[in-house]
Amino acid sequence: MTLTAEELYRRGRAQLNAGRNAAARQALLRARTRTEDPNLRARIAGSLAAITIRQGDRASAEAICLEALAWTGLSPATTAMLCGQLGLVALERGDLDKAMSLLDRGIAGIGDEVEHRAPMLLNRSVVHMQAGRLAAAIADLDRAVPDYAATGDEVSRAMAVHNRGYAALLAGDLVPALESMGEARTVLSTASAVNAAICDRDRAEVLRDAGLTRDAEHALERAIRVFGAHRMRQARAEAEFQLARSLLSHDPERAAPIAAAAARRFRAVGSESWSVRAEAVRLRALLTVEADGRATSVTPPSDGAVDRVETQLRAHRLRAEAASLRLTWQRRRAQTGPADPERESRIRVPADAPLPVRLLAQEVRAARAAASGDDARARRIAAAGLDELAGWQASFGSLDLATALVMHGAGLLYAGLGAAVRSGRPEVVFDWSERARHLSQQTVPLRPPPDPALAADLTELRMLRAEAVSGDWLAEPRAAALSEQVREREWSSIGRAGGRRRLTLAELQADLDGDTAFVAYAFQRDGLVAVAVTADDARIVDIPRWPVVRRALEGLRADLDVAATVRSGPMGDVVRRSLDERLDALSEALLAPVLPIVGDRRLALAAAAILNGVPWAMLPAMRGRVFTVTDSATQWREPREPAPFRGVGFAVGPRVPRGPEEAARGASAWPGARVLEGDEATVGAVTELTARVSVLHLAAHGRHADGNPMFSGLELADGALFGYDVDRVTPVPDTVVLSACEVGRSSVRWGWEAIGMTRVWLHAGTGTVIATPVIVADDDACELLGTVHTGLAAGLPPALALARAEERTGLRSSFQVHGRGF
Repeated sequence: MTLTAEELYRRGRAQLNAGRNAAARQALLRARTRTEDPNLRARIAGSLAAITIRQGDRASAEAICLEALAWTGLSPATTAMLCGQLGLVALERGDLDKAMSLLDRGIAGIGDEVEHRAPMLLNRSVVHMQAGRLAAAIADLDRAVPDYAATGDEVSRAMAVHNRGYAALLAGDLVPALESMGEARTVLSTASAVNAAICDRDRAEVLRDAGLTRDAEHALERAIRVFGAHRMRQARAEAEFQLARSLLSHDPERAAPIAAAAARRFRAVGSESWSVRAEAVRLRALLTVEADGRATSVTPPSDGAVDRVETQLRAHRLRAEAASLRLTWQRRRAQTGPADPERESRIRVPADAPLPVRLLAQEVRAARAAASGDDARARRIAAAGLDELAGWQASFGSLDLATALVMHGAGLLYAGLGAAVRSGRPEVVFDWSERARHLSQQTVPLRPPPDPALAADLTELRMLRAEAVSGDWLAEPRAAALSEQVREREWSSIGRAGGRRRLTLAELQADLDGDTAFVAYAFQRDGLVAVAVTADDARIVDIPRWPVVRRALEGLRADLDVAATVRSGPMGDVVRRSLDERLDALSEALLAPVLPIVGDRRLALAAAAILNGVPWAMLPAMRGRVFTVTDSATQWREPREPAPFRGVGFAVGPRVPRGPEEAARGASAWPGARVLEGDEATVGAVTELTARVSVLHLAAHGRHADGNPMFSGLELADGALFGYDVDRVTPVPDTVVLSACEVGRSSVRWGWEAIGMTRVWLHAGTGTVIATPVIVADDDACELLGTVHTGLAAGLPPALALARAEERTGLRSSFQVHGRGF
């Protein structure tokens, strides 16, 4: 059957909306050959122009529309439709005023033709968003969604919902942004690879703003490949631009050439404003590399280049991006040279600037204050910026999100801590050490409500992990999609229930007895310092051998793992000698400077995230010492209401040869202890047990997921117990013993936050966790941890119970106590 021109036009429009450009063009060209009706031909021309716009040829698209507008016999609605397409051309070029004028004319003239009014509303919402008029953008999107629904065009309706999420992103509402984008992606990703790539590109901006740059960059790299394969030069350049913006926060040297490539691509398609934006990111990357002081061959940009691009940004009304470029230049000036009042321009921040721009301005002010010798003012400025960040963080109860958001405060934390150290005052350094650790610990999360869909996703992920042949199982497409879904559900389901007030040094000292000391390590850009505190003394301690620490940490995990598995023969001797040398070096560099102050007291240790993976229990200076590793003094000394004792539970996962013996030994110390093993030790049964006991002991193989620590897990009979599972149990045990390799490890985020399975349990409300960051021989775990329960059952604090068990067994292991060990 031969299709009419109208039918072919409708088919082409459907293909266009679904992102299938080649099929749309073919149908529209066929339609054009079958009609002489000027209105239909003009509408066909407008749709062909839309395809041409997508492929980056704006000049041709504009010519197509202008030629059609010159035809006689066009209805007002057809003229309006062509004005809408010309408005899209202007939008793609960055001419927001012209785009707004044309789209206003199109929307006013199209009447009730919802098929064409909806995309014009959608495009006008983008103009409003780029101009910072979020309320107007949302109003247009709220009109576009029902228009699309009326036409039955679910793909385009989903795109409007997606853009509604993008507007939420611009307003700083990350969770609603992801919810809307996730709802839209369900439809868009099945329509075409192009639509899925558009979702990935915009969603990556949310992930970047949430501090999850690794996830954002993977999504953008996928989008770049899709846009390149479909010859969508503008879309590809936009994805490259966003990739450079993400890299700017942690790899500016790589960001610079990617931004330069995006700028060239924008210029090739005539996108002047986008080209200027990309050039601004390139300059910011170069300025950041120089300010970081890294050895590099990168040539910093001239002041004239910065001035020129800033002027161009302001000409395009991109005020926030102009401010970001100028502020980055000002920060570099303050950090790399002496103060020069004559050359220091005034700090200008638009009133409606997003939070990252406002925080950057505070960095500049703090850097200038420090450069002028006013460290007290630098600290006040940095604290004010961090307080503003904390106000935003307060809306997020998720551990995953709260730790990632530290990205936005890293520069201010370094500035404040550096100024604190220069003060030479222990109470000031202690305050900034606590402030740094407190940034993701300030809110107490509510327990999330039951979510059957989330439970189903986690069950499927357990199966995928069990079937995985490679270690990076989360990289598989289905696992990656599900893990993203789980993460976003968790973000939106967890609220908060109040906050924590930071402990002061005076309050800590008043709470310490004569037998207890506290040591906090704090990382600066060029090394470590410590604050050593006893009831009657507090001192700042320099750690001069930071280079020794850094070298000793390289390869430490490998030596620990091999030493646990190769325990005899010549190879075992070589590995033990290498390991002993590393442990001796770490002990001498990290602990020897503080020992004159802490003496032989029991010790609460708050380690900087950069020291993640140090097996403190194995350092020679810690032998025989009762100690606990804590996130901060505030959490360690936080008052807790005593809870009635609910009993003890043990669970043993598969393929742990001495697991049943370990559980039996531990259970023998407790009357009425419950033990799950074999097929009984399922995720569901263990989760139920967890909520019913005060002491929980899990003997299972563990695996740390570095890229997504909340998917670290313990292997049970039917799959892995993930961090996300733990975060949904209520109530949790007071004490948890994790007899599992690796789950004591953590991933470091932004130099300040370490997150792993121990942190997940502590975040969920557990007071104390006993765990190891490395592989431990099954024999050692069985002997040592079985004996720990003798002390716990006798009422000893966990840290003392572990120390006594080591003394009784003679074992030197990497197990250590986290949290409130005493």
